[in-house]
Order: sequence, then structure tokens, then C-alpha cells
Amino acid sequence: MRLGDLTFEEFQALDKERLVVILPVGATEAHGPHLPLCTDVVIAEAMAERAATKLQERGLLALLAPPMAYTVAAYAAGFAGTVSIGAATATALVVDVAAALARHGVRTLAVANAHLEPSNIASIRAAAEQIAERGPLKLVFPDVTRKPWALRLTDEFKSGACHAGQYEGSIVMAARPDLVREELRRELLPNPASLSTAIREGKSTFEEAGGPRAYFGHPADASAEEGQSTIETLGAILDEAVAAELGLAD
Repeated sequence: MRLGDLTFEEFQALDKERLVVILPVGATEAHGPHLPLCTDVVIAEAMAERAATKLQERGLLALLAPPMAYTVAAYAAGFAGTVSIGAATATALVVDVAAALARHGVRTLAVANAHLEPSNIASIRAAAEQIAERGPLKLVFPDVTRKPWALRLTDEFKSGACHAGQYEGSIVMAARPDLVREELRRELLPNPASLSTAIREGKSTFEEAGGPRAYFGHPADASAEEGQSTIETLGAILDEAVAAELGLAD
């Protein structure tokens, strides 16, 4: 089910004790010459949809909220089409969405985040702290850039050279193949520069990090098969994080 598809009376009638609302979070930013600006949103929604199926198998009600498509995207700010907002704005948006849902009886909000820029992750963590202070809604946010979750993802992901490369390209090929510029993707040379290493070194843009065309990794090696497998893993991560928060047996 999708929140935006329901009427207010249908939402009102839902069993809030069993309800988990999932908020997909992604950026509108450059993802190479071959993937769309909405790549992170596509990935976040694919993660959310797979998690929703798994949560419903546990006997819960899973409801997908409209995605949050604008967040901190400073690293890609120099590329056309990127829309970056301030960290405080991103935090406030998550906090306000949670507060609004809580007023209507929602007790569990899960974040399916696909935008891995540190400032974005920090903005979600800040929101989680504020939400925890307010109660009673619980925010579940498995940060896939950290253990144990990161260890379950692909080798390219773990290398840090994974922006618009094999990892992300594969997921978009599986979820929205119509958005992939296939001829360009197949011709792109590998860019093994590690974005995560560049971030640790203090570099603050894709250009400084060695990504002049806003991609890192091996886009030509992407496949829909890998994408389907990764979506399954991402969905399992969110499902397990929610189950752990709610004290459900795995």
C-alpha cells in the first residue's frame, strides 16, 4: 500500500498497532551520464517495496510514504540538475513528517535511505535523536554504510567506488530499466577512485574526488540480476531492523 493512494478514511481505519510507515529517502543529483537524477529515489523505493513485502509476511501492515527526493547533495552540487538543500532543512523535514504521522496514530516510521553522502546520513541521525526525545513514535534507520549492514552488500559498494557504478546501476536496471541510458552505460570506462576514501581525505566535491562525470566504479559491469539480488538484501536489512526495534522474533 502507498500512503498517497489512500483516502483519509482508509488511512484512519488502519490498525496503527500493526502499521509501519516506510519513508524512502534519496537525492535529486547527478549520477553520471547514464543514470537519471532520481537514481537514489529509485533505489530507496525499491528497498522500501521489498521491505514492505517482508514486513507484511511478519503480519505487520507496511505503508509506503511518498519519497523524500531532496536532501543534502553538496558533493554533486556542481553538476546540472542537482538540487541540494541544507542539513537543518533535511532534518526538520524528517522530524515534521514523523510528528505529523504520530498525530494520526503512527508509532513506527522506517527510513529507507539510498543517498550515502555523510551530511545526509548525519541529518537523518539528527532527526532520529529529536524524534526519540519527543516520542512515542519510533524511527528505524539502518545505516547501510556501517556494520553490520554494509558487510552484506556488494564488493563495489564496500570499496567506496560505487556512485553510479555497478552497484547503483544494477539496481536501477532491475527496478527502472527504462531510465538507464544503455548505450552510454556500456561504453563508460571504469573509475576505481574511492569516493569514501576521498571523503575521509577531506575532499568535498565529486570533481575533487576524481569523478569529473559524476560516476565512480564500474558502470559497464552492472546487471539487472545483480540489481535484483541487491534489492533483496536491502529489503531484508530494513525488515530486520524494524523487527529488531519492535522485538519481533526473526
